[in-house]
Amino acid sequence: MLPIVAYLYINKPDIAKMASIITHNKFPIIGVGASAGGIVSFQKFLKAIPVNSGMAYILVQHLSPSHDSILPEILSKVTLIPVQEITDDCQIQPNNIYVIPENHMLEVTGYSLKLKPRKKDSVNMPIDVFFSSLARAHGPLALGVVLSGTASDGTMGLRDIKEKDGITFAEDPKTAAWDGMPKNAIESGVVDFVLPAEEIPTKIINIYSLSGTNAITANREKQKVDAIGLKEILSVVQQHSGVDFSYYKEPTILRRIDRRIAINQIGAHADYLEFLRESRIEQEALFHDLLIKVTSFFRDPKVFDELSESVFSKLLKNQSDPIRIWVAACATGEEVYSLAISLSEKLGGIKGGGDLSRAKIQIFATDISEAAIKKARDGVYSSSEVEPL
Repeated sequence: MLPIVAYLYINKPDIAKMASIITHNKFPIIGVGASAGGIVSFQKFLKAIPVNSGMAYILVQHLSPSHDSILPEILSKVTLIPVQEITDDCQIQPNNIYVIPENHMLEVTGYSLKLKPRKKDSVNMPIDVFFSSLARAHGPLALGVVLSGTASDGTMGLRDIKEKDGITFAEDPKTAAWDGMPKNAIESGVVDFVLPAEEIPTKIINIYSLSGTNAITANREKQKVDAIGLKEILSVVQQHSGVDFSYYKEPTILRRIDRRIAINQIGAHADYLEFLRESRIEQEALFHDLLIKVTSFFRDPKVFDELSESVFSKLLKNQSDPIRIWVAACATGEEVYSLAISLSEKLGGIKGGGDLSRAKIQIFATDISEAAIKKARDGVYSSSEVEPL
């Protein structure tokens, strides 16, 4: 199954309306990541940002740890928006651009930027680290943009932003100087919009100028989907996918629906229902957005430690029957392989109790997402997917 992305026409943004919607107390924060060829993409991106967008922009670039960065000076020449290099505990303000300094990792807590030293002799994924922290801190008001670069940094971070109901972008690989990073993100199915770098800011502003910061966080006073409307939306999804989502938690469903409304720049749930009925592409997109696909290797270390010490030890000691494990919702397979690794380690670590090398173990894994199952079957993961953040 191909990843669902959108190539959409961009209208001229209504900046006046934008200014009346976004306040200094609550505004979107756009994380922008790039590597090789990133300066040119940054310049294209920044030139397209109006000075009063009401948003903040955090730029994370792969920089040499041993050379002073002149990136703020370079980028200041292409925009009237203030560009500053980030210092520890720097406070984020709208209508400002912040640039990561060399030899640092970056995270966000609330509206404060936190610098951390790069780890020596290990793989550093500064874009993933920042995007993931942005998702945790700001949820639906977090947006992630992956521009030109090699390898896969940014993909996992975009996944986290999307799972927290934020919106994700990638530079069109055809226009990027280096297509590795945007292409990897697109193929991983975590990108909502694929556009040239210079068109991305306008799309972001169009999304928020229509329904403001409440487009995704669901301002129920202005527009409230009633029980019948929600049932009809879920009925369309069920007819398309065969999956009944009516037993999901309603707040989660509403957040995902609001996210799709924002992406499609539709003003109300009733209008979205009509659009959904007519578009099989949107039916598939909403179906995938409703799925819970958050997973990682050894995602909860304490649980795996308890399994290994208390459960696996008993199962493996003096066992004669096959051990069968079923992972009912395996997503992209990280949990399945984590269980296999834990069992393998126990087989080599238990002394006595018989010939454990002959233990028969079967792990079954299922998921309703065909794309997720395909990735799990392939069992191929990028360095960022196996490295702890």
